[in-house]
Amino acid sequence: MVIALVAILIVTALANVVAGVSDIARNRWTLENMSKYGVPQSWIVPLGLVKLAGALGLLAGLAIPALGIAAAAGLVLYFVGAVTTLARARGYADLMYPGFYLMLAVASLVSTIVAA
Repeated sequence: MVIALVAILIVTALANVVAGVSDIARNRWTLENMSKYGVPQSWIVPLGLVKLAGALGLLAGLAIPALGIAAAAGLVLYFVGAVTTLARARGYADLMYPGFYLMLAVASLVSTIVAA
């Protein structure tokens, strides 16, 4: 159980680090997609920082389970918002991307709660 928890948290954290760095770097692909879905460009860096904070919180949760639960719950809420944003903008073809991150966040939340 512990190995599975650590694996899930590390994969989720790494995925969010990659996504957060992409946001902070403001690469063209990120800017185009965010604009396409109505997200103001001024929000991109703060959203990236939220992803990085969530990733760090997940890793810190290995030592402090309550922090890991809070970080995972925050990432779940974040990606529910991302899925909702795409659905409202009718970006159905791209729903799999935030959906994947949402599933990782849910897996992290559930496994952290079970292990606590």
